[in-house]
Amino acid sequence: MSTAINYELAPAWLPWSAVTVGLAGFTWDDERGSELATVIGQLVPAADSGWDARHRFITEVTSLLAARYGRWTCGWHWAVGEGGGGGVVTSWCCASHSIGEPAATAAKVIASLLEWRDWLEELAERFARLAPPAGADAADRSWHVERAATRLVTVVVDRTGAECGWYGLCHTVLTWFLSSTGMGPEAAKEAVEAAIGGRFASWTEPPRTLVDAVGEDLAVGLTGERPFRDR
Repeated sequence: MSTAINYELAPAWLPWSAVTVGLAGFTWDDERGSELATVIGQLVPAADSGWDARHRFITEVTSLLAARYGRWTCGWHWAVGEGGGGGVVTSWCCASHSIGEPAATAAKVIASLLEWRDWLEELAERFARLAPPAGADAADRSWHVERAATRLVTVVVDRTGAECGWYGLCHTVLTWFLSSTGMGPEAAKEAVEAAIGGRFASWTEPPRTLVDAVGEDLAVGLTGERPFRDR
């Protein structure tokens, strides 16, 4: 039996506002980790379980983590490559390869959660450094947006290896960046989609000229001005 997608727990639909709440409120120590591992271990399906049981486990773990720590956790299994959906996590692969003995599976979940957390914290720091300054005019803002876009695309390519579906994470990261500067999530998403326009592809590292073009198109689309100086 197939399970309906809960978009509230899909990382690609995660708003940056949910991430910032999580960044402010999450604490971790060995005691919490041990207790969580015990709970997760009890959810692990039997070794001979089929596809549905394994994917149900991922849904149950995601719901558990979101209930405890917030929606930001829903990206814990957004792993690199085809099996993981083109994400950035390396501690988890996919249901078929990562689910096994309960204790080992729980350890992978926790490692993946903390890896995802580190990625979000890194992004928050990058966003703060790349954001246009308060009061910037259109020309100055255009330069900052173009620089941010090209650097963030480059980071995503590096972390994902431009493997299957990597551009989905790229869309999300750029949308998050614009949201972090004060844009509404829907407007940010539309701006990013217009700039990328299907120009990125799985298993294909974009050439520098294409990355630059996407950054410039995003900047011009948002400000009406072309970036006025080199990065």
